[in-house]
Amino acid sequence: MVKLPIPGSVTFRLALGFGTMTLLSLALLSGMFYLGTVGTLERGIDHKLEMTSLNLGQRAEIEGSLAIQEEIQRLLDDGVDTDTEVYQLTAADGRPLSGNLDSIPADLSPGVLSDRTVQRAGRVSTSRLLLRTLRGGEHLVVGRDLEDLRNIRGLVLQALGLGGAGAAFLAIGGALLFRRLIEQRLAAIRRTAARIGAGDLGWRVPAPRHNDEFSRLSADINIMLDRIQTLMDGVRDVSNAIAHDMRTPLGRIRARLDQSLRSSPGDAPALAEAARDAITGIDDLVGLLQRLLEIAEVEAGGRRHKMEPVPLSPLLQDLAELYDALAEHRGIALSLVIEGEPTAKGDRDLLAMAAVNLLDNACKYAGEGARITLSAREQAGWIALAVTDDGPGIPASQRREVLKRFTRLDSSRHQPGNGLGLALVEAVVRIHGGLLELDHAGGPASRPGLTVRLQLPKAI
Repeated sequence: MVKLPIPGSVTFRLALGFGTMTLLSLALLSGMFYLGTVGTLERGIDHKLEMTSLNLGQRAEIEGSLAIQEEIQRLLDDGVDTDTEVYQLTAADGRPLSGNLDSIPADLSPGVLSDRTVQRAGRVSTSRLLLRTLRGGEHLVVGRDLEDLRNIRGLVLQALGLGGAGAAFLAIGGALLFRRLIEQRLAAIRRTAARIGAGDLGWRVPAPRHNDEFSRLSADINIMLDRIQTLMDGVRDVSNAIAHDMRTPLGRIRARLDQSLRSSPGDAPALAEAARDAITGIDDLVGLLQRLLEIAEVEAGGRRHKMEPVPLSPLLQDLAELYDALAEHRGIALSLVIEGEPTAKGDRDLLAMAAVNLLDNACKYAGEGARITLSAREQAGWIALAVTDDGPGIPASQRREVLKRFTRLDSSRHQPGNGLGLALVEAVVRIHGGLLELDHAGGPASRPGLTVRLQLPKAI
């Protein structure tokens, strides 16, 4: 059973448009074929009648009526087109002089081609006639029997009718097939949307191997769904991590406040210490939420319109000066290496934020007495901004994990922080259309070091 398309649907309109265009094309081709066959024959007949009438009229003016009578008789007796040719010459008073018509129709207009049913050589004939009045008052009719032309026209119309019916059937069948193919491809997308809407984020649109528009659309939708699933998993992980990371400081604040309530009302130092601990814990929570808001702002792309050429040399020099005192306090040797005049295309504030997070991490985890290098250079059409240290580094198996929010290695649990620094850097790099690479710095196995490299687009 064939399922008919719904009149208001896109597939119905497409199928209707396809069928209509096919039928219109068929009608146009049929008309051109008809004009090229029957029309050409009719125009040839008309031209021949006009030229014959003109030649006979001119000869009558030169040689007289008798010569025309003899010429008409010769044309009728020469055996050429005997079954179709029509000639008749009558005197001014209507008396027949020569020809094969029993009589000339009374309603013929001189100089106008007309189709009439006449008696030709004793039989009924539908002929095309052209009347001319000669100088002596005689009436000359030149014509042609249309029987063979009618037969040809009938054959052509019959062929066009049969061909048109077949073509119309094929057009309708093609339109229905066209509609079915489109609906099949759209149905796969609709099924996927329904499954996704029902909560199955792992469902994907089948992507056939054909490299057509629907295949590319399916691939794009699947990429979008992969991104949505990644974001949803990230939201779930972030929610779990926030709940886990906030439980401890909140519990600590509550315990400290509860302890202060149980202390002596006159113990002002204890109450002040409890308040300071509570404020410190609240500040830590506020800092955590602030970092999350910064990551959300970067990932939302709200600052994309500020993308512009950013010279990295003055930016990194300011940051090196800012961290010089902190590095000296911890016994860290901080150096700055700038090659040429590297200029990235990006948001200056976001790039500064990323570099600050990398320097914070390096100073925090590389340890006292470490050496840290902040560098920038142009590399193969990109700008490489890197922070390198000679600390314990990060194992290769865990380098992708540390880019996730709230991820902290076991070796760094004793350090303050919440595991959001590299997640923020990764978000900044992604919004710039760049790459973030983590690699060892080439040190010994005990302290291989770490190089965090930002590949940023070069400003043109």
